[in-house]
Amino acid sequence: MRAGIERAFDLDPAPRPTEELSTELEPRPGPELEQHRSVSGLGEPDPGTVAGRRNVFDGELVEAVGEHATAGATGEVADLEHQEASVGEYRDVAVARGEPLEPPDPGVPGSRPCDERLVGFEARGGRPSNSGVGPLPAHPSGRIGVAARRRRERGMRIGMLTGGGDCPGLNAVIRAVVRRGAGEHGYDFVGYRHGWRGLIDGETMPLSLETTHGLLARGGTILGTSRTNPYKVDGGVERVKATMLRDEVEALIAIGGEDTLGVAHKLSLEGVSVVGVPTTIDNDLSATDCACGFHTAVQTATDAIDRLHTTAESHDRVMVVEVMGRHAGWIAAYAGIAGGADIVLVPEEPFDLADVCERLARRHRRGVGYSILVVAEGATPKAGTMVLQDGDVDAFGHVRLGGIGNALAPAIEERTGFETRVTMLGHVLRGGTPTAYDRVIATRFGLAAIDAVHTGAFATMVALRGTDVVTVPIEDGVAELNTVDERFYADARAFFA
Repeated sequence: MRAGIERAFDLDPAPRPTEELSTELEPRPGPELEQHRSVSGLGEPDPGTVAGRRNVFDGELVEAVGEHATAGATGEVADLEHQEASVGEYRDVAVARGEPLEPPDPGVPGSRPCDERLVGFEARGGRPSNSGVGPLPAHPSGRIGVAARRRRERGMRIGMLTGGGDCPGLNAVIRAVVRRGAGEHGYDFVGYRHGWRGLIDGETMPLSLETTHGLLARGGTILGTSRTNPYKVDGGVERVKATMLRDEVEALIAIGGEDTLGVAHKLSLEGVSVVGVPTTIDNDLSATDCACGFHTAVQTATDAIDRLHTTAESHDRVMVVEVMGRHAGWIAAYAGIAGGADIVLVPEEPFDLADVCERLARRHRRGVGYSILVVAEGATPKAGTMVLQDGDVDAFGHVRLGGIGNALAPAIEERTGFETRVTMLGHVLRGGTPTAYDRVIATRFGLAAIDAVHTGAFATMVALRGTDVVTVPIEDGVAELNTVDERFYADARAFFA
């Protein structure tokens, strides 16, 4: 190592004091210096400290640390024998060794749990200690010292995931978070694949300005998703925390609906720094006027109802249109009003099959030979009016819904004699490109989420209040379901057959 330093700086073999060495280590101006700064991400050298100097001589990158230096070429970091250790780097060393994460106290001799005392470090305030340089233990990757220091010079590392059912606008949220986080704050991002399962299994993908380019109008999620619940997996929560520690993730942005943000809330109670983003077509999260993805689902359902009007009229049929929404009837109510449905059935108000059939018959007696009935997947009949089959239960304890339309259509045809058909929109409501409204709200949610991380407003969820995007306690968003209120449903009922 010494010979390499002598060659790089054209030094005499005999060692000289650090002060004498420092006067000779002035960076040489020229294109080579700018090129290496660009490739390696290094900033301007600090002429006031030897440890802060980065120099380029004859195309070779040299970082001087006291009387030692580390040399690398073409952007690669060479083996590290000695270098100064910041308080932040000490944490990395402890993690690599499996030691406690308490930072060393530079003022108390012997306070470091490592055998080799990490002395001579400069604290974040730039105050040097009075000791010399000690050796850093090796990290498995061989890159922890310089890489960790460069990352901390840019900012923290943030994890991001999308969980639960997908919806239009997820990618737009990811794009906005990275755009402001990396572009303005210099943060690093790591994406976890397939929701909470990615944190349990340690499956990641890079997120950067380059990898998130062009996502605004793209449906789905580049991160993938799943309905994995770490609290239902053996050791799941511990594995989530271990993955975050492994990846040096200091904060987490959880993007999803009731279940995803419910897990985020529980983790926040255990000390994990989390910010939530409400994205669900069901629009069933409290504390926000609207969730990202809802308006696109409504528009998709409305477009389908518009098309069904013409074929229903041509064949004098009753068309039963089943939409998603779980136990909240927002999609059915909004799309029913927008699409001119004749009857809308929602989970919030159990329906009477006899009343439904009477309304359809009355419409036919008025000379209208077709009808459109919109039903939410979670709608249920009043006790004793219909028999429904029980569904399976997912990892969050929810019954898998879907199929009410298939039960309702034959019952209507049997009682009325009207030819009845079913259209189950199902997952088509989750797909496709987001509407202009959802692109805007997703972008604003993403920007607000990274702002919350930047200001340390953890255990919160971004929310829409009127036209303002605010942060609220994440607990408020998942405390209870946001369901269709009676006054809104009365507006839809005014147009019933």
